Amino acid sequence: MSTPVRPGPFKVLVLGSGVAGLSAAVRLAGPAPHGGSPPSLGVLTKGALSQSATRWAQGGVAAVLGGDEDSTDLHLADTLAAGAGLCDEEAVRILVDEGPARVHELITLGVEFDREATGLLALAREGGHSRPRVVHAGGAATGAEVERALVDATYRTASAVLEGWFALDLIIDAGRCVGVTALPPEGPAVEVRADHVVLATGGAGQLFSVTTNPPESTGDGVAMALRAGVPTADVEFVQFHPTALHHPAMPRPLLSEALRGHGALLRDGAGAQFVDELAPRDVVSRAMAARMAEQGTDHLWLDATGLERFPQRFPTIAASLTSIGLDPESDWLPIAPAAHHLSGGVVTDLWGATAVPGLWAVGEVACTGVHGANRLASNSLLEGMVFGARLAERIASDHDAPEPSGALRAVLGGAPFDGIECRVLPDPPRQWPLAAAGPMSDVAKLRDSLQRTMTSGAGVVRSAASLASAAGGVSEVATALGDRTSSVAAGELGNLLQLADALLVSARTRTESRGAHSRSDYPDTDPAWRVRQVHGK
Repeated sequence: MSTPVRPGPFKVLVLGSGVAGLSAAVRLAGPAPHGGSPPSLGVLTKGALSQSATRWAQGGVAAVLGGDEDSTDLHLADTLAAGAGLCDEEAVRILVDEGPARVHELITLGVEFDREATGLLALAREGGHSRPRVVHAGGAATGAEVERALVDATYRTASAVLEGWFALDLIIDAGRCVGVTALPPEGPAVEVRADHVVLATGGAGQLFSVTTNPPESTGDGVAMALRAGVPTADVEFVQFHPTALHHPAMPRPLLSEALRGHGALLRDGAGAQFVDELAPRDVVSRAMAARMAEQGTDHLWLDATGLERFPQRFPTIAASLTSIGLDPESDWLPIAPAAHHLSGGVVTDLWGATAVPGLWAVGEVACTGVHGANRLASNSLLEGMVFGARLAERIASDHDAPEPSGALRAVLGGAPFDGIECRVLPDPPRQWPLAAAGPMSDVAKLRDSLQRTMTSGAGVVRSAASLASAAGGVSEVATALGDRTSSVAAGELGNLLQLADALLVSARTRTESRGAHSRSDYPDTDPAWRVRQVHGK
């Protein structure tokens, strides 16, 4: 193969094409704040630009848009309650205060949210929210509509869009991130240099065999940061969505939380209700796991038969159900929890800067402190929009070094905020290459083995024994994989293994149950564990 021409160098290189990365990209590619030309901007993504987890997001965007009894103080209180004592309150305050403006910017960009007959935006209520405040599009196709508008704007404004490029590792030079090594669609790996690198690579639902995330969600950004020693935190907190359709399709079709907000009921095998349908997701998922274990079944039921005009209000979900022979107006819908959102990630300050100058993180790959131990429903698109805009503003203003604020405060040696301490974990996550690596095996089979291992050992409910068993299975897969840089498939599996190691270390160390981390051998929440566990220097 011929050696491809190296793209760049860029002023800013954005890795990923979801709402967070493209929100930053569109703002960075606009007019410079003090006149002149915008910075050279590259967007690098391993799939097509529109191929991200954002387009799978159903529920919507949570924001207080005024004109009703809601308030940003209530939104803040709901977010803190869901986060189970580990949210950074400053970060949450920024989220709820700046969120409404970002929603109006999306409308200006062309996003068409659903409206009532009066013309006002239609608002839904989801689990953990005390008021209806979730705007949505197409009933349950919000992510696709938001992604459409951002992708169109990015194609119009970015200096270069590198589709089908897979980022392998960060390039750190004299303590600064100066680019990445990446596999182009054809040919060997090359360096892509940039003054600023923005990690916006999304989550890692593909760690588990049952997930709502697309195949691309393999934790690439977090894994690159782990290998480079960049501080990452809270990776033990993986949120499982309680109402994924129990069906062989993968990713699992998601039955939006908005259904329960409009009155759909959770029922067990005997038809009984057993949990508050509008409790936070971690509470509902644990209750479902317990009831399934008690009744010896692998799924429960969502009863949406009482909802009026289901096909008109939720056309995307209705079409998905019809395609597999289910009628939501007469059938109970089989459901089971599925891996959905990584609440932790690469630790940032309140502007998206990581501990390494030149490296930024935004969206699900980042640990801003907003989500704490459990994400409040429909705060994820909002987080990407808000912190993507803040990150772009910071870069455009020529700020470079991180500041001791937000989740990064304690990592940089500042005083802990509101009693949340920072502890650096002693066990280093796995580093590649593996000395004991054997010959390359069938990567798809190894990935399936890893996913089944993590689902059984580190799923909704964990224990010391299950986590130890999972660690053994992860080591077997890693030994069989060998060279993670030989292909995109091997690279994705290597990233999943890297993150699996970090998650298992964090989960074994946290001897309590809190938010999305539930241990059967430590079922209570321990006040002494108001701690952000950090991997990295």
